[in-house]
Amino acid sequence: MNALLDRIFKLQAHGTTVSTEVVAGMTTFITMVYIIFVNPQMMAASGMDQGASFVGTCLAAALACYAMGLYANWPVGMAPGMGLNAFFTYTVVGEMGYSWQVALGAVFLAGILFVIMSVTRMRRWMLDSIPFNMRIAMGVGVGLFVGFIGLKTGGIIVASDATYLSLGDLTEPETFLAAASFLSIAILSMRKIPGAIIIGILGTTIIAAILGLVQFNGLVSAPPSLAPTFMQLDILGAFDVAMASVIIAFLFVNLFDTAGTLLGVASRAGLIDEKGDAENLDRALKADSSSSVMGAFFGCAPVTSYVESSAGVEAGGRTGLTAVVVGTLFLLAMFFSPLAALVPAYATAGALIYVAILMLGGMETLQWSDNTEVLPALVTIILIPLTFSIANGIALGFITYVAVKLCTGKRTEITLGAWFLAAIFLAKFAFI
Repeated sequence: MNALLDRIFKLQAHGTTVSTEVVAGMTTFITMVYIIFVNPQMMAASGMDQGASFVGTCLAAALACYAMGLYANWPVGMAPGMGLNAFFTYTVVGEMGYSWQVALGAVFLAGILFVIMSVTRMRRWMLDSIPFNMRIAMGVGVGLFVGFIGLKTGGIIVASDATYLSLGDLTEPETFLAAASFLSIAILSMRKIPGAIIIGILGTTIIAAILGLVQFNGLVSAPPSLAPTFMQLDILGAFDVAMASVIIAFLFVNLFDTAGTLLGVASRAGLIDEKGDAENLDRALKADSSSSVMGAFFGCAPVTSYVESSAGVEAGGRTGLTAVVVGTLFLLAMFFSPLAALVPAYATAGALIYVAILMLGGMETLQWSDNTEVLPALVTIILIPLTFSIANGIALGFITYVAVKLCTGKRTEITLGAWFLAAIFLAKFAFI
């Protein structure tokens, strides 16, 4: 068996062993398994069946990990992305009023565009054509969006007639536990405890069960039916003109998040040669983009590479066997649906807030010396959560970018990609 795995994954060539890869896969899984609790809750808020969404999350993650491991031979775990699932539920379905079936159609179309970009030179052109600060701003803005939802879900912030928002009642058990969940995750992470997020979620759930706030109905059972969400996407409905900005948002956030994650993990795993080229990067991008398409069939927001994979790399993961182990563990997780149903929303709120704060770290890489570059980025970052829409935040950011550059005599610095996106978004606001 070891010889077969060595031939498939080139273990010796990468200086690793089967046992090391298994441990690395388990490490990565522990750091990202929180998604099987968070994503079904998020998607259920759009009207999806939570049990079916749980199974869909596990299956989409497993198949994506297998694709990344067997095709690209990269030690990268994959699952439905944080941030875009919130955009899916609260903006596309909640604010814009589309059905979750149409929203899944938009995910599918964005995935198809991602695939096309991955197999052509469009990917490199687009990555180079979008201003650096705007790329960073998208990720940071999504982080603030996720954090806002976490604070709202946990009852830490509430609506106020006088001030729009106000601090919630921290004496309420649910609100207190949401805050405690965040603090426990943060402290455990700072102490370098593996699986800090999942420990925080499950620890909060156990306390809630002791207090009688949730009812324990077992841990293991047969997986719920996938039928309510499987192949339910409405592709034709997603061809609505108003969905153009949604598809663009799904595409670009996924594109830049994926590119950054893959290159970061590749660097840690020693997959970048002396020329700066990443081994099998094209295959990794193809695996990632095709997984976004596949995820739509299972009722998921875009599937993407997880930065938590770096934990597995630190544990010694160097090949796709790590990803295959992660995928296998996601398949086994399908039998823990009673546990997923037990976890309350305020237990996962702490995870959302913590992940959001990590995503804000990108602000330190912004190019602060040029106001014409940083101001549009800050507009994007601020308006994504305040408009409660990733698409609107990105749109207003690019319009601001082009306007500022034009009015300050820096027209030549406007890239073709920025012109193109600004024109599309202007048309959206003017005619839709």
